[in-house]
Amino acid sequence: MHKSIIAATLAILLSGCAMGPDYQAQEMELPEHWPEQLEQSSEQQQSWQQWWTRFEDPALTALVERALDDNLELQLQLQRIEQARAQLGLSNANRWPSLSAQADATREQQPAGIFPPELGGGAPRNQFAVSGVLSYELDLWGRVARQRESAIAQLEGSLYGTEAVRLNLVTEVVTTYFNLRAAEQQYATGLDTLESRRETLQLEEYRDASGASDPLSIRQARAELAGTQALLPELRQQVHTLQSALAMLVGYSAEELLLEMDFGDSRLADIQLPDDVPAVMPSELLQRRPDVRAAESSMIAANAQVGVAMAERWPSLNLNAMIGTAALDTSDLFTSSSETWSLGAGLAGPIFDFGRRRANVESAEAQSAQAQIEYQMAVTSAFRDVRDALTLYQNSEQRVAAIRRQTDAIRETVEMAEIQYELGAIGFYELLNARRELMNAEMNLSDAVSDRLIASASLFKAMGGGWNEPDADEYVSEG
Repeated sequence: MHKSIIAATLAILLSGCAMGPDYQAQEMELPEHWPEQLEQSSEQQQSWQQWWTRFEDPALTALVERALDDNLELQLQLQRIEQARAQLGLSNANRWPSLSAQADATREQQPAGIFPPELGGGAPRNQFAVSGVLSYELDLWGRVARQRESAIAQLEGSLYGTEAVRLNLVTEVVTTYFNLRAAEQQYATGLDTLESRRETLQLEEYRDASGASDPLSIRQARAELAGTQALLPELRQQVHTLQSALAMLVGYSAEELLLEMDFGDSRLADIQLPDDVPAVMPSELLQRRPDVRAAESSMIAANAQVGVAMAERWPSLNLNAMIGTAALDTSDLFTSSSETWSLGAGLAGPIFDFGRRRANVESAEAQSAQAQIEYQMAVTSAFRDVRDALTLYQNSEQRVAAIRRQTDAIRETVEMAEIQYELGAIGFYELLNARRELMNAEMNLSDAVSDRLIASASLFKAMGGGWNEPDADEYVSEG
């Protein structure tokens, strides 16, 4: 009896051991400062959780809110969280004993030649049994503990992955929206230019009828009109393509997709441009980027799986207990004479498996190494995103200012060219060339303004945006 107690005590103490390497956070060489100093906000992180509202565009805000509610990719990610949560529940349940109940009813007859009649041979008889079975596997080598560690990391990875999908979704909605508004403005510019070309052609035809023009000017005016007409279908197709992309992002139905999107009379240049970004140091980026956090969670899970594979190479100890009642008649069940019970333990382990479990360990170690490399890639990608976003953010304002100056100068040139043409100082070709340059400059300005807005959104995304720290503890049951 004492030996049994000692053995059970040792088994319980051993169950606290966990095989495999404990997770160690990777040391990364990070810069102390960004390559360029930015005007950063001193506001708390919570104020940037809805960073898209800082553009102060109600239509954009409504689109983002709808996308967060109805986007299919985000809904799929939420279902993955539920899957990871269920897997964690299973690993939690494996830490505790299982209790099952069993009821049996049999009718049998044994041959009289083997069993004498006084023992029931040669006549049919009934047998009834009701029992409860308690079984428990002692976690000698920490396999169950490592499985739970892996399940928690996988759940956290799903939570961080959802936040990464949410951040990517918002950024894509914002980017597509700005591109769409730029395309609409370019299409509107094309329509205005088309109307101007028609008026110019009518004017030249009138001047030719009065002898003040020549056939070459009329042909040039017709060519310019035809060129603008040829440009409009491409601009219109670009608008429709971006509308479809935006509709898919925000979860529009097929019926809603066919309806015309109307964002009012506001112009792209009227959208407010945030003048600062969240104050984030390079060392904080790894904690702010949900995709990096998800990669780290995958690394933790893969590291725990190494311990699981190593523990499976060792024997498992299972304890079981049974208590019940058995009788030949149901009326005799649950009487003192029908009581039955048993206690037992079983030790089972591999002897020869021809390298199967060793191969599982090697596979788990290789997957852990892959997860480490993927984490390093995620960190490198994060800093590359920041560097590219910083460059775009810093250059976009300069580009807008330069193109705006160019557009103003060309507009003044067109006004002067129209006066000189009326006075006969220049030919019709020079006037058309000046107007063509103005149309191109206005379209380039739309692109530049859109790029400047997109640069702000890209920088918010690269810096980790604004997201709520997911709390995996609320999913973790201690049993």
